[in-house]
Amino acid sequence: MVQIQFLWCYGGAQVFLYDSFSGWSEAVPMSAVVGGSSTIFSAFRDLPPGRHQFKFLVDNVWRVDDRLCCCQDNAYGTISNCIMVTEQGLVNPIVESFSPAIVIENEVPQPMTMASTSGAIQQRPVLSLPASDVDATRLHLSMHMSSYTTYDLLPESNEVIALDVNLDVEEAFSVMYRKGLAVLPLWDAPSRRISGMLTASDFIYVLLKIHQSRAVLTNVMLNMCTISALKEGKLEFRREGAGSSSLTYRSLIQAGPDESLQDLARRIVEYRISAVPILDTMEDGSCPKLLHIACLAGILKHICMHLGHPPEYLPLLQQSIGSLRLGTWRIDGDSSGPRLLTLCPSELLGYALHLFIEAQISAVPIVDDKGAFLNIFARSDITSLTNGSVHAQIQLDQRTIAEALALVDGGAVNRFQLCEPSDSLHKVMELLSDPVVRRVIVINSGNKHVEGIITLRDVFTFLLS
Repeated sequence: MVQIQFLWCYGGAQVFLYDSFSGWSEAVPMSAVVGGSSTIFSAFRDLPPGRHQFKFLVDNVWRVDDRLCCCQDNAYGTISNCIMVTEQGLVNPIVESFSPAIVIENEVPQPMTMASTSGAIQQRPVLSLPASDVDATRLHLSMHMSSYTTYDLLPESNEVIALDVNLDVEEAFSVMYRKGLAVLPLWDAPSRRISGMLTASDFIYVLLKIHQSRAVLTNVMLNMCTISALKEGKLEFRREGAGSSSLTYRSLIQAGPDESLQDLARRIVEYRISAVPILDTMEDGSCPKLLHIACLAGILKHICMHLGHPPEYLPLLQQSIGSLRLGTWRIDGDSSGPRLLTLCPSELLGYALHLFIEAQISAVPIVDDKGAFLNIFARSDITSLTNGSVHAQIQLDQRTIAEALALVDGGAVNRFQLCEPSDSLHKVMELLSDPVVRRVIVINSGNKHVEGIITLRDVFTFLLS
Protein backbone atom coordinates (compact mmCIF):
# COMPACT_ATOMS: atom_id res chain seq x y z
CA MET A 1 0.00 0.00 0.00
CA VAL A 2 1.21 3.53 -0.78
CA GLN A 3 0.19 6.56 1.23
CA ILE A 4 -1.11 9.30 -1.09
CA GLN A 5 -2.01 12.86 -0.18
CA PHE A 6 -4.94 14.38 -2.07
CA LEU A 7 -5.35 18.17 -2.26
CA TRP A 8 -8.30 20.38 -3.12
CA CYS A 9 -6.98 23.92 -3.83
CA TYR A 10 -10.18 25.73 -4.79
CA GLY A 11 -11.75 26.61 -1.45
CA GLY A 12 -15.06 25.66 0.10
CA ALA A 13 -16.53 25.28 3.57
CA GLN A 14 -16.67 21.46 3.72
CA VAL A 15 -14.81 19.07 1.43
CA PHE A 16 -14.96 15.25 1.23
CA LEU A 17 -12.90 12.85 -0.88
CA TYR A 18 -14.50 9.83 -2.60
CA ASP A 19 -12.55 7.19 -4.53
CA SER A 20 -13.07 4.01 -6.52
CA PHE A 21 -10.92 1.95 -4.10
CA SER A 22 -13.68 2.19 -1.48
CA GLY A 23 -16.39 1.63 -4.06
CA TRP A 24 -17.38 5.31 -3.79
CA SER A 25 -19.04 4.50 -0.46
CA GLU A 26 -16.64 6.16 1.98
CA ALA A 27 -16.68 9.94 2.50
CA VAL A 28 -13.17 10.91 3.62
CA PRO A 29 -13.19 14.33 5.36
CA MET A 30 -10.52 16.71 4.06
CA SER A 31 -8.79 19.07 6.49
CA ALA A 32 -7.37 22.56 5.97
CA VAL A 33 -3.58 22.56 5.47
CA VAL A 34 -0.67 24.94 4.83
CA GLY A 35 -0.63 27.07 7.94
CA GLY A 36 -4.33 26.81 8.59
CA SER A 37 -5.38 28.19 5.19
CA SER A 38 -9.05 27.66 4.48
CA THR A 39 -8.48 27.55 0.72
CA ILE A 40 -6.56 24.25 0.54
CA PHE A 41 -7.87 20.93 1.86
CA SER A 42 -5.92 17.71 2.34
CA ALA A 43 -6.61 14.01 2.95
CA PHE A 44 -4.37 10.91 3.02
CA ARG A 45 -5.31 7.53 1.57
CA ASP A 46 -3.47 4.18 1.51
CA LEU A 47 -3.86 2.82 -2.01
CA PRO A 48 -2.50 -0.30 -3.74
CA PRO A 49 -0.58 0.03 -7.04
CA GLY A 50 -2.84 0.47 -10.01
CA ARG A 51 -5.28 2.92 -11.55
CA HIS A 52 -7.66 4.75 -9.21
CA GLN A 53 -10.46 7.28 -9.70
CA PHE A 54 -11.50 9.98 -7.28
CA LYS A 55 -13.57 13.15 -6.99
CA PHE A 56 -14.47 15.78 -4.43
CA LEU A 57 -17.75 16.70 -2.74
CA VAL A 58 -17.41 20.44 -2.09
CA ASP A 59 -20.30 21.97 -0.15
CA ASN A 60 -22.58 19.18 -1.45
CA VAL A 61 -21.48 19.72 -5.07
CA TRP A 62 -19.44 17.12 -6.98
CA ARG A 63 -16.23 18.62 -8.34
CA VAL A 64 -13.10 17.48 -10.20
CA ASP A 65 -9.66 19.09 -10.47
CA ASP A 66 -9.36 20.09 -14.11
CA ARG A 67 -5.57 20.38 -13.85
CA LEU A 68 -5.39 16.61 -13.69
CA CYS A 69 -6.44 13.82 -15.97
CA CYS A 70 -10.14 13.01 -15.98
CA CYS A 71 -11.88 9.85 -17.13
CA GLN A 72 -15.35 8.38 -17.30
CA ASP A 73 -16.47 6.06 -14.52
CA ASN A 74 -17.63 2.93 -16.31
CA ALA A 75 -20.11 1.98 -13.60
CA TYR A 76 -22.05 5.24 -13.50
CA GLY A 77 -20.96 7.19 -16.58
CA THR A 78 -19.82 10.20 -14.51
CA ILE A 79 -16.52 12.06 -14.80
CA SER A 80 -13.79 11.65 -12.17
CA ASN A 81 -10.11 12.42 -11.74
CA CYS A 82 -7.77 9.45 -12.20
CA ILE A 83 -4.20 8.57 -11.16
CA MET A 84 -1.80 5.69 -11.60
CA VAL A 85 0.05 4.42 -8.50
CA THR A 86 3.17 2.37 -9.27
CA GLU A 87 4.86 -0.32 -7.20
CA GLN A 88 7.71 2.09 -6.50
CA GLY A 89 5.29 4.31 -4.66
CA LEU A 90 5.04 6.95 -7.37
CA VAL A 91 1.93 8.68 -8.56
CA ASN A 92 1.66 9.27 -12.29
CA PRO A 93 -0.99 12.00 -12.78
CA ILE A 94 -0.83 11.38 -16.58
CA VAL A 95 -1.07 15.12 -17.29
CA GLU A 96 2.60 16.08 -17.01
CA SER A 97 2.35 19.73 -17.97
CA PHE A 98 1.21 20.66 -14.46
CA SER A 99 2.63 20.15 -11.01
CA PRO A 100 0.31 17.48 -9.62
CA ALA A 101 -2.33 18.30 -7.06
CA ILE A 102 -1.97 14.71 -5.85
CA VAL A 103 1.34 13.94 -4.13
CA ILE A 104 3.07 11.10 -2.23
CA GLU A 105 3.41 10.95 1.53
CA ASN A 106 4.28 14.31 3.10
CA GLU A 107 5.15 16.34 0.03
CA VAL A 108 2.85 19.37 0.11
CA PRO A 109 2.71 21.46 -3.09
CA GLN A 110 2.31 25.21 -2.97
CA PRO A 111 -1.08 26.68 -3.88
CA MET A 112 -1.36 27.06 -7.63
CA THR A 113 -3.17 29.47 -9.87
CA MET A 114 -4.09 28.53 -13.40
CA ALA A 115 -2.49 31.64 -14.93
CA SER A 116 1.03 31.92 -16.27
CA THR A 117 3.39 34.75 -15.32
CA SER A 118 2.42 36.54 -18.52
CA GLY A 119 -1.17 36.70 -17.37
CA ALA A 120 -2.35 34.32 -20.06
CA ILE A 121 -4.21 31.16 -19.24
CA GLN A 122 -2.08 28.06 -19.65
CA GLN A 123 -3.09 25.30 -22.02
CA ARG A 124 -5.27 22.78 -20.27
CA PRO A 125 -5.29 19.05 -21.03
CA VAL A 126 -8.10 17.66 -23.12
CA LEU A 127 -10.13 15.30 -20.99
CA SER A 128 -10.01 11.70 -22.07
CA LEU A 129 -13.70 11.37 -22.85
CA PRO A 130 -14.37 8.83 -25.61
CA ALA A 131 -15.64 10.31 -28.86
CA SER A 132 -18.65 8.01 -28.61
CA ASP A 133 -19.69 9.68 -25.34
CA VAL A 134 -19.32 13.14 -26.85
CA ASP A 135 -21.39 12.12 -29.87
CA ALA A 136 -23.99 10.43 -27.65
CA THR A 137 -24.49 13.59 -25.58
CA ARG A 138 -24.78 15.82 -28.64
CA LEU A 139 -27.16 13.36 -30.30
CA HIS A 140 -29.38 13.29 -27.21
CA LEU A 141 -29.56 17.10 -27.11
CA SER A 142 -30.14 17.25 -30.86
CA MET A 143 -33.04 14.80 -30.60
CA HIS A 144 -34.49 16.80 -27.72
CA MET A 145 -34.38 20.09 -29.65
CA SER A 146 -35.73 18.41 -32.78
CA SER A 147 -38.71 16.96 -30.93
CA TYR A 148 -39.95 20.34 -29.65
CA THR A 149 -41.09 23.41 -31.56
CA THR A 150 -40.89 27.13 -30.95
CA TYR A 151 -44.52 26.95 -29.83
CA ASP A 152 -43.28 25.12 -26.72
CA LEU A 153 -41.33 28.23 -25.73
CA LEU A 154 -44.45 30.37 -25.42
CA PRO A 155 -45.22 31.24 -21.78
CA GLU A 156 -48.74 30.87 -20.40
CA SER A 157 -49.08 34.63 -20.11
CA ASN A 158 -47.08 36.71 -22.52
CA GLU A 159 -46.73 40.42 -23.24
CA VAL A 160 -45.04 41.12 -26.56
CA ILE A 161 -44.12 44.70 -27.41
CA ALA A 162 -43.54 46.03 -30.92
CA LEU A 163 -42.54 49.60 -31.72
CA ASP A 164 -43.85 51.56 -34.66
CA VAL A 165 -41.05 52.44 -37.07
CA ASN A 166 -42.24 56.06 -37.02
CA LEU A 167 -41.78 56.35 -33.24
CA ASP A 168 -39.08 58.86 -32.29
CA VAL A 169 -35.74 57.42 -31.19
CA GLU A 170 -35.89 59.14 -27.80
CA GLU A 171 -39.07 57.31 -26.81
CA ALA A 172 -37.99 54.03 -28.42
CA PHE A 173 -34.79 53.64 -26.41
CA SER A 174 -36.55 54.88 -23.28
CA VAL A 175 -39.08 52.02 -23.66
CA MET A 176 -36.23 49.57 -24.17
CA TYR A 177 -34.56 50.77 -20.96
CA ARG A 178 -37.75 50.79 -18.85
CA LYS A 179 -38.69 47.29 -19.96
CA GLY A 180 -35.16 45.97 -19.46
CA LEU A 181 -35.09 44.60 -23.01
CA ALA A 182 -32.03 44.28 -25.25
CA VAL A 183 -34.05 43.98 -28.46
CA LEU A 184 -37.52 45.00 -29.65
CA PRO A 185 -39.41 44.15 -32.88
CA LEU A 186 -40.45 46.97 -35.20
CA TRP A 187 -43.92 47.32 -36.73
CA ASP A 188 -44.37 48.85 -40.17
CA ALA A 189 -48.00 49.94 -40.35
CA PRO A 190 -48.23 50.58 -44.15
CA SER A 191 -47.03 47.05 -44.97
CA ARG A 192 -48.75 45.56 -41.89
CA ARG A 193 -45.73 43.46 -40.89
CA ILE A 194 -42.84 43.17 -38.48
CA SER A 195 -40.06 44.77 -40.51
CA GLY A 196 -37.00 44.60 -38.26
CA MET A 197 -35.53 44.70 -34.77
CA LEU A 198 -34.31 47.60 -32.66
CA THR A 199 -31.16 46.74 -30.70
CA ALA A 200 -28.66 48.35 -28.36
CA SER A 201 -26.27 48.50 -31.32
CA ASP A 202 -28.61 51.04 -32.90
CA PHE A 203 -28.19 53.33 -29.91
CA ILE A 204 -24.41 52.86 -30.08
CA TYR A 205 -24.61 54.01 -33.70
CA VAL A 206 -26.46 57.16 -32.61
CA LEU A 207 -23.83 58.00 -30.00
CA LEU A 208 -20.89 57.32 -32.33
CA LYS A 209 -22.42 59.29 -35.20
CA ILE A 210 -23.06 62.31 -33.00
CA HIS A 211 -19.55 62.07 -31.57
CA GLN A 212 -18.11 61.84 -35.08
CA SER A 213 -19.81 65.10 -36.04
CA ARG A 214 -18.70 66.68 -32.73
CA ALA A 215 -22.30 67.67 -31.99
CA VAL A 216 -24.03 67.56 -28.63
CA LEU A 217 -26.90 65.10 -28.61
CA THR A 218 -30.10 66.87 -27.61
CA ASN A 219 -33.62 65.66 -26.89
CA VAL A 220 -34.87 67.80 -29.76
CA MET A 221 -32.58 66.00 -32.21
CA LEU A 222 -33.73 62.59 -31.03
CA ASN A 223 -37.38 63.61 -31.05
CA MET A 224 -37.00 64.67 -34.67
CA CYS A 225 -35.41 61.34 -35.62
CA THR A 226 -37.67 58.34 -36.14
CA ILE A 227 -36.60 54.70 -35.89
CA SER A 228 -37.04 54.41 -39.66
CA ALA A 229 -34.69 57.35 -40.25
CA LEU A 230 -32.24 55.90 -37.74
CA LYS A 231 -32.10 52.58 -39.59
CA GLU A 232 -31.57 54.35 -42.91
CA GLY A 233 -28.79 56.49 -41.43
CA LYS A 234 -27.14 53.44 -39.93
CA LEU A 235 -27.15 51.73 -43.33
CA GLU A 236 -25.50 54.78 -44.93
CA PHE A 237 -22.95 54.80 -42.08
CA ARG A 238 -22.08 51.17 -42.83
CA ARG A 239 -21.84 51.90 -46.56
CA GLU A 240 -19.35 54.69 -45.88
CA GLY A 241 -17.29 52.44 -43.62
CA ALA A 242 -17.28 49.60 -46.17
CA GLY A 243 -16.69 51.92 -49.13
CA SER A 244 -19.58 50.30 -50.95
CA SER A 245 -23.00 51.64 -51.89
CA SER A 246 -24.30 48.15 -52.62
CA LEU A 247 -24.97 47.25 -48.99
CA THR A 248 -28.68 46.71 -48.37
CA TYR A 249 -30.95 45.89 -45.46
CA ARG A 250 -30.79 42.30 -44.30
CA SER A 251 -34.14 40.58 -44.44
CA LEU A 252 -35.81 40.02 -41.09
CA ILE A 253 -34.75 36.74 -39.52
CA GLN A 254 -37.93 35.17 -38.17
CA ALA A 255 -39.42 31.79 -37.29
CA GLY A 256 -42.82 30.14 -37.25
CA PRO A 257 -44.44 28.37 -34.28
CA ASP A 258 -43.99 24.93 -35.89
CA GLU A 259 -40.23 25.13 -36.45
CA SER A 260 -38.03 22.93 -34.29
CA LEU A 261 -35.95 24.34 -31.47
CA GLN A 262 -32.85 22.99 -33.19
CA ASP A 263 -33.56 24.90 -36.40
CA LEU A 264 -34.27 28.03 -34.34
CA ALA A 265 -31.03 27.71 -32.37
CA ARG A 266 -28.99 27.15 -35.54
CA ARG A 267 -30.54 30.23 -37.14
CA ILE A 268 -29.70 32.47 -34.19
CA VAL A 269 -26.11 31.17 -34.08
CA GLU A 270 -25.62 31.32 -37.85
CA TYR A 271 -26.82 34.90 -38.24
CA ARG A 272 -25.16 36.09 -35.01
CA ILE A 273 -28.34 37.67 -33.68
CA SER A 274 -29.67 37.74 -30.15
CA ALA A 275 -33.38 37.09 -30.69
CA VAL A 276 -35.92 36.03 -33.32
CA PRO A 277 -39.59 37.06 -33.55
CA ILE A 278 -42.00 34.12 -33.67
CA LEU A 279 -44.67 34.98 -36.22
CA ASP A 280 -47.84 33.01 -36.92
CA THR A 281 -48.88 33.44 -40.55
CA MET A 282 -52.63 33.71 -40.99
CA GLU A 283 -54.31 31.50 -43.61
CA ASP A 284 -56.63 34.32 -44.66
CA GLY A 285 -53.64 36.44 -45.68
CA SER A 286 -54.02 38.95 -42.88
CA CYS A 287 -51.00 40.34 -41.10
CA PRO A 288 -48.90 37.77 -39.19
CA LYS A 289 -49.44 37.56 -35.45
CA LEU A 290 -46.45 38.26 -33.22
CA LEU A 291 -46.42 35.45 -30.64
CA HIS A 292 -43.10 35.68 -28.89
CA ILE A 293 -39.50 36.88 -29.02
CA ALA A 294 -37.35 33.75 -28.86
CA CYS A 295 -33.73 33.71 -27.72
CA LEU A 296 -31.08 31.14 -26.88
CA ALA A 297 -31.71 31.55 -23.15
CA GLY A 298 -35.28 30.35 -23.60
CA ILE A 299 -34.14 27.32 -25.59
CA LEU A 300 -31.48 26.49 -22.99
CA LYS A 301 -34.01 26.83 -20.18
CA HIS A 302 -36.29 24.38 -22.00
CA ILE A 303 -33.41 21.92 -22.38
CA CYS A 304 -32.46 22.10 -18.69
CA MET A 305 -36.08 21.64 -17.59
CA HIS A 306 -36.92 18.74 -19.91
CA LEU A 307 -33.77 16.63 -20.15
CA GLY A 308 -34.88 13.01 -20.42
CA HIS A 309 -31.97 11.78 -18.30
CA PRO A 310 -30.15 13.06 -15.23
CA PRO A 311 -27.07 15.08 -16.26
CA GLU A 312 -24.70 12.36 -15.01
CA TYR A 313 -25.87 10.14 -17.86
CA LEU A 314 -24.71 12.75 -20.37
CA PRO A 315 -20.91 12.63 -19.89
CA LEU A 316 -20.12 15.69 -21.98
CA LEU A 317 -22.16 17.88 -19.63
CA GLN A 318 -20.01 16.75 -16.70
CA GLN A 319 -16.78 17.92 -18.30
CA SER A 320 -15.19 20.97 -16.72
CA ILE A 321 -15.30 24.13 -18.80
CA GLY A 322 -11.59 24.57 -18.14
CA SER A 323 -10.84 21.40 -20.06
CA LEU A 324 -13.33 22.12 -22.84
CA ARG A 325 -11.99 25.66 -23.38
CA LEU A 326 -15.54 26.73 -24.06
CA GLY A 327 -15.92 30.41 -24.95
CA THR A 328 -13.09 32.97 -25.02
CA TRP A 329 -10.08 32.51 -22.71
CA ARG A 330 -6.89 34.32 -21.92
CA ILE A 331 -4.14 32.88 -24.10
CA ASP A 332 -0.41 33.40 -24.40
CA GLY A 333 1.22 35.45 -27.11
CA ASP A 334 2.10 32.46 -29.28
CA SER A 335 -1.40 30.99 -29.32
CA SER A 336 -4.02 31.59 -31.96
CA GLY A 337 -7.71 32.17 -31.46
CA PRO A 338 -9.94 34.90 -30.04
CA ARG A 339 -8.33 36.93 -27.28
CA LEU A 340 -10.10 37.83 -24.09
CA LEU A 341 -10.29 41.61 -23.90
CA THR A 342 -10.60 43.53 -20.62
CA LEU A 343 -10.92 47.21 -19.76
CA CYS A 344 -10.33 49.28 -16.64
CA PRO A 345 -13.05 51.52 -15.12
CA SER A 346 -11.21 54.70 -16.11
CA GLU A 347 -11.30 53.83 -19.82
CA LEU A 348 -13.27 56.30 -21.91
CA LEU A 349 -16.78 55.34 -22.96
CA GLY A 350 -16.04 56.14 -26.61
CA TYR A 351 -13.21 53.61 -26.71
CA ALA A 352 -15.48 50.89 -25.29
CA LEU A 353 -18.19 51.57 -27.89
CA HIS A 354 -15.70 51.41 -30.75
CA LEU A 355 -14.40 48.15 -29.28
CA PHE A 356 -17.90 46.63 -29.34
CA ILE A 357 -18.23 47.45 -33.03
CA GLU A 358 -14.72 46.70 -34.28
CA ALA A 359 -14.12 43.52 -32.23
CA GLN A 360 -17.74 42.38 -32.74
CA ILE A 361 -18.22 41.57 -29.07
CA SER A 362 -21.27 42.04 -26.88
CA ALA A 363 -19.52 42.67 -23.55
CA VAL A 364 -16.13 43.21 -21.96
CA PRO A 365 -15.01 42.42 -18.38
CA ILE A 366 -13.95 45.40 -16.25
CA VAL A 367 -10.92 44.77 -14.02
CA ASP A 368 -8.94 46.78 -11.47
CA ASP A 369 -5.25 47.73 -11.74
CA LYS A 370 -4.29 44.27 -10.43
CA GLY A 371 -6.43 42.46 -12.99
CA ALA A 372 -9.13 41.40 -10.52
CA PHE A 373 -12.69 41.24 -11.85
CA LEU A 374 -15.01 44.14 -10.96
CA ASN A 375 -17.94 44.17 -13.36
CA ILE A 376 -19.13 43.70 -16.94
CA PHE A 377 -19.82 46.45 -19.45
CA ALA A 378 -22.18 45.26 -22.19
CA ARG A 379 -23.84 46.67 -25.27
CA SER A 380 -27.21 46.42 -23.58
CA ASP A 381 -25.97 48.68 -20.76
CA ILE A 382 -25.81 51.57 -23.21
CA THR A 383 -29.57 52.10 -23.03
CA SER A 384 -29.15 53.05 -19.34
CA LEU A 385 -27.88 56.40 -20.63
CA THR A 386 -31.48 57.25 -21.51
CA ASN A 387 -32.32 57.29 -17.79
CA GLY A 388 -32.77 60.92 -16.82
CA SER A 389 -31.78 61.97 -20.37
CA VAL A 390 -28.09 61.60 -19.55
CA HIS A 391 -27.46 60.95 -23.24
CA ALA A 392 -28.55 64.50 -24.05
CA GLN A 393 -25.17 65.90 -22.99
CA ILE A 394 -23.02 62.80 -23.42
CA GLN A 395 -19.41 63.31 -24.49
CA LEU A 396 -17.81 59.99 -25.35
CA ASP A 397 -14.29 61.35 -25.00
CA GLN A 398 -14.96 62.65 -21.49
CA ARG A 399 -17.22 60.14 -19.74
CA THR A 400 -15.66 56.94 -18.36
CA ILE A 401 -16.94 53.38 -18.21
CA ALA A 402 -17.21 53.70 -14.43
CA GLU A 403 -19.58 56.66 -14.83
CA ALA A 404 -21.66 54.77 -17.37
CA LEU A 405 -21.89 51.68 -15.15
CA ALA A 406 -23.07 53.85 -12.25
CA LEU A 407 -26.22 54.48 -14.29
CA VAL A 408 -27.00 50.81 -14.83
CA ASP A 409 -30.17 49.72 -13.06
CA GLY A 410 -29.31 48.14 -9.69
CA GLY A 411 -31.82 45.39 -10.41
CA ALA A 412 -29.78 44.30 -13.40
CA VAL A 413 -26.77 43.15 -11.38
CA ASN A 414 -27.61 39.53 -12.21
CA ARG A 415 -27.04 40.08 -15.93
CA PHE A 416 -23.94 37.91 -15.50
CA GLN A 417 -22.83 35.05 -13.25
CA LEU A 418 -19.45 33.80 -12.06
CA CYS A 419 -17.95 30.32 -12.16
CA GLU A 420 -14.57 28.59 -11.88
CA PRO A 421 -12.63 26.54 -14.47
CA SER A 422 -13.43 23.33 -12.59
CA ASP A 423 -17.21 23.87 -12.85
CA SER A 424 -19.06 21.58 -15.23
CA LEU A 425 -20.62 22.49 -18.55
CA HIS A 426 -23.99 21.53 -17.05
CA LYS A 427 -23.61 24.14 -14.29
CA VAL A 428 -22.79 26.83 -16.86
CA MET A 429 -25.83 25.81 -18.90
CA GLU A 430 -28.06 26.15 -15.84
CA LEU A 431 -26.64 29.61 -15.09
CA LEU A 432 -27.21 30.78 -18.67
CA SER A 433 -30.75 29.38 -18.77
CA ASP A 434 -31.83 32.36 -16.65
CA PRO A 435 -33.06 34.92 -19.24
CA VAL A 436 -31.50 37.75 -17.21
CA VAL A 437 -28.03 36.16 -17.33
CA ARG A 438 -26.40 36.79 -20.69
CA ARG A 439 -22.88 35.56 -19.99
CA VAL A 440 -20.82 33.65 -17.44
CA ILE A 441 -17.43 34.97 -16.31
CA VAL A 442 -14.78 32.37 -15.45
CA ILE A 443 -12.82 33.57 -12.43
CA ASN A 444 -9.61 32.35 -10.80
CA SER A 445 -10.75 31.81 -7.22
CA GLY A 446 -7.32 32.76 -5.87
CA ASN A 447 -6.55 36.16 -7.40
CA LYS A 448 -10.01 36.89 -8.90
CA HIS A 449 -8.49 37.33 -12.35
CA VAL A 450 -10.75 36.80 -15.33
CA GLU A 451 -9.78 33.58 -17.09
CA GLY A 452 -12.58 33.37 -19.62
CA ILE A 453 -16.04 34.44 -20.67
CA ILE A 454 -18.81 32.15 -21.94
CA THR A 455 -21.90 33.31 -23.78
CA LEU A 456 -25.07 31.55 -24.86
CA ARG A 457 -23.79 31.51 -28.43
CA ASP A 458 -20.60 29.76 -27.28
CA VAL A 459 -22.61 26.99 -25.61
CA PHE A 460 -24.89 26.37 -28.59
CA THR A 461 -22.04 26.57 -31.10
CA PHE A 462 -20.31 23.84 -29.10
CA LEU A 463 -23.39 21.66 -28.63
CA LEU A 464 -24.50 21.95 -32.25
CA SER A 465 -21.06 21.08 -33.67
